[in-house]
Amino acid sequence: MITKFPCVIAILIFSALSVFPFSVSFEGNSRSVVEIEGNKSTGLDYIYVAYNSKEIDKLSISGLSGTVFDIKRYSNLGGGFAEDVPFSVSDGRIIISKPEGNMGYLLSTSTGTSAFWLVDYASQPLHLSSINLLSDQDCESTSIEITGSGEPIHYYTIDGRQQVLSREILLEYNTLEWNVEQSIYDQVSKQKTLDAIGRVLLIPPVYSSTTFNVKGDRFLKVWESEQTIESSVFRPNAVMVNSFAEQTNGNQDDADNGSNVIAGETSGLGGSAPADISFTGYISDAVLHTEWQMATDGEFDNILYRFNEQDFNYTFLEEGQYYIRFIGSNADGSCEAIGDTYEVTIGASDLRIPNAFSPNNDGVNDVWKVGYRSLIEFECWIYNTKGTQLFHFKDPSDGWDGKYKGRAVNPGVYYYVIQALGADGKKYKKSGDINILNYKKIGESTVETPSEEE
Repeated sequence: MITKFPCVIAILIFSALSVFPFSVSFEGNSRSVVEIEGNKSTGLDYIYVAYNSKEIDKLSISGLSGTVFDIKRYSNLGGGFAEDVPFSVSDGRIIISKPEGNMGYLLSTSTGTSAFWLVDYASQPLHLSSINLLSDQDCESTSIEITGSGEPIHYYTIDGRQQVLSREILLEYNTLEWNVEQSIYDQVSKQKTLDAIGRVLLIPPVYSSTTFNVKGDRFLKVWESEQTIESSVFRPNAVMVNSFAEQTNGNQDDADNGSNVIAGETSGLGGSAPADISFTGYISDAVLHTEWQMATDGEFDNILYRFNEQDFNYTFLEEGQYYIRFIGSNADGSCEAIGDTYEVTIGASDLRIPNAFSPNNDGVNDVWKVGYRSLIEFECWIYNTKGTQLFHFKDPSDGWDGKYKGRAVNPGVYYYVIQALGADGKKYKKSGDINILNYKKIGESTVETPSEEE
């Protein structure tokens, strides 16, 4: 008969609890009883899981400190509604015959109170039937359902609070993860531990085709009766994209040209036109449609171009601010993923022309080169005072080394003529003098300035 204690007694029992070293053994059970250490917040020292508590003939407790006053058991109502349990003492051990499963036991001694809960697994066994791939998949998660029996295993604290004892059912599957260092998608194995069977929500979603494998639970594993099932092949619904941008020219503000822009950065691209940038897109398994968008605004309200290729190269010739992003979607367009937004800034054109240099191979100012930015057309001619053309080039990153027909010319005054067009539409027509400064060169002869007849 269950005796109702005043609530104050239940509170006193809980507050007086302390962990005492004791052990519990069982007789008559066909399989070992699983012992789990209790959480201090529950007031339970141990939780015992018996394969079938009805098989247990007796339960023996040893190692209790002090004199045992009484033993009570309680249900989901908590310790305030505990009832007396008959027990006997033999060789210093406390004996309880035919203990009832799914009950908590309070052990009151002269030095305090200890407690444990006994789970009857047979009343709530695990049986795995199937793994269903639910049709209501979304873009942010993957939903599956494990059917069969295997509801949560509950136990109760001293004050009647319901707790869940995890079955530790193992769910295994494959998915994709982005490898930043190698710029590839790696297929990786994932595991999720479940307290019980039922509907399972996976966040982030699964990005690759895979089967789901379920095995458990941890109690059947101890009893060497672990169950396993496998689903049919799952086709992902969610999509993931990544992208990469690399610039191999541009960003020049002076005559030192040719350095690569840092690859993969979302900003810092562009600089001087023409700016050649390659864009590369990477997609997960479910992506069927891809598109690169180029716009004049970061919100992509004004889209200039759309490129359906997964990878493409583009040469920026006009001054301005550009925004580029990569988009991927699944077959029916229900899921869409957007990659990083790249900012490309093409500056206004500029042309700066030096008027002197000293080609003496000392590593300083040995080549006459213009400083420039955003020139999409360029042509330069160099003459002597008699009008003979000594040098001609069309790439503004090139320059004149002070030689004519392979030999160094004499110090003195020479002349240039430049025609150029900027990315901003500005036209340049420049002419002026170039002074080759006096210098002494060792081991190399010079030639006189060629006459007009040469």
